[in-house]
Amino acid sequence: MRSAFARVVSLVSIVLTAACAGTAPRRSADDARTRPNLVVIYADDLGYGDLGCQGAPAGSTPNLDRLAAEGVRLSHFYSAQPVCSASRAALLTGCYPNRIGIAGALGPSQRIGIADDETTLAELCRAQGYATAAFGKWHLGHLPQFLPTRHGFDEYFGIPYSNDMGPANRVHPDRWPPLPLIEGETTIAHDPDQAGFTGEFTQRAIRFMRRAHAEARPFFVYLAQPMPHTPIAASAAFAGRSGRGLYADVILELDAAVGTLVHTLEELGIRDDTLLVFASDNGPWLSFGDHAGSSGGLREGKGTTFEGGVRVPCIWSWPARFPRGLVQDEPAMTIDVLPTLAALLRAPLPALPIDGASILPLLDGDPGARSPHEELFFWYHAGDLEAMRAGRWKLHFPHGYRTMQGREPGRDGLPGSYDDRARIGLALFDLTTDPGERHDLAAARPELVAELVARADRMRARLGDRLTKTDGRECRAPGRAPETSVETRSEPMKSK
Repeated sequence: MRSAFARVVSLVSIVLTAACAGTAPRRSADDARTRPNLVVIYADDLGYGDLGCQGAPAGSTPNLDRLAAEGVRLSHFYSAQPVCSASRAALLTGCYPNRIGIAGALGPSQRIGIADDETTLAELCRAQGYATAAFGKWHLGHLPQFLPTRHGFDEYFGIPYSNDMGPANRVHPDRWPPLPLIEGETTIAHDPDQAGFTGEFTQRAIRFMRRAHAEARPFFVYLAQPMPHTPIAASAAFAGRSGRGLYADVILELDAAVGTLVHTLEELGIRDDTLLVFASDNGPWLSFGDHAGSSGGLREGKGTTFEGGVRVPCIWSWPARFPRGLVQDEPAMTIDVLPTLAALLRAPLPALPIDGASILPLLDGDPGARSPHEELFFWYHAGDLEAMRAGRWKLHFPHGYRTMQGREPGRDGLPGSYDDRARIGLALFDLTTDPGERHDLAAARPELVAELVARADRMRARLGDRLTKTDGRECRAPGRAPETSVETRSEPMKSK
């Protein structure tokens, strides 16, 4: 991915910033407690069952397991939608994606993206004096007006959309233009070696943290790793290292990158002053078989609103404040990240309405703390309200979905064929006793179903539902390039 010259420059930069760090001015202890450094690491298509602490084979993710043991693991944490762009929109704005007009996975032919009026987490942090940077996958619009540098980030280095939206796509290699690698707002290369992604984006984040620390500035780093989204690739140092195949190699490298980043914080003496959040954008892309992850026994995967598609790994670690080894079972969602950090920083919430709420009491382990949400809702495609969660209950509304049940999974980077004809009716599941959503209780609990449907109807009036042909009165438009109207796709590529 990088030339020999670039590697030399990188090593020199690390040496110089390390030297500077030794004499860096320190922020006061009070400042560090009220304005911790913030690092959000967002994996791509990592399954709920891909972490050792959530059932993966021993040794799969030692650094993430350590992070969970030293922090708070949210065992019922959700992506707002089970697909790339929509999930990232929720994370960075605190809004359900359909509220702000983002759906599916935006492709290189599309000319929409995050609107200027939306307040991102980076803009919130920068207003509080933070240095801000994004590294890795963006996927909220690839035109300059939609890039991270126009939405609160001081620096950006990465790819503007999914890594399969280029010639590396093994199903349709001729369908896509060259995949751009962007620094700031300038394309500096095309079709980079993806085996270098995890290490390069991590090193960029580390160098940024070192510079900010040398300047005694709090920092917010958004490290959106493209892996393990297909096409998966591991660097030479990790290829074959797991002994369990390429996917396990990729996860081991992703985990090692987290360890390297944490080690850097410890080396700089700021680990206690740094809040680190790790999560995934959605569940595993199951059609890719041995190149896909595990839902950990949850039903289905990416591209569905069953638990395997929307329930994702999530760890919050801040040694100076959060308890060690807490497993929090209360439901929360990516929409809660922005308001939680706003509450922590005592920063004002965005001017426009958002949907998330602070989960600080859950993270602090307050006795009796509960989810701030009476309900969480799951839209998919271009605004289909497919499911909701209320306490222990998950209600699915009638909709079609894709499944790999009874199908031959893919191998070696080529996908299997989904059954796109699957359907579910109005179905109720008790996630406490039935996390795999196998036993429909709708007929046995008609009064509860009626109550949840009524609550869903109220949300439909606010944010819409294409399945019931309901327009939402609170929906906002995405950013749009002039004189262009392109429909959003729900998947970056079609599986055979």
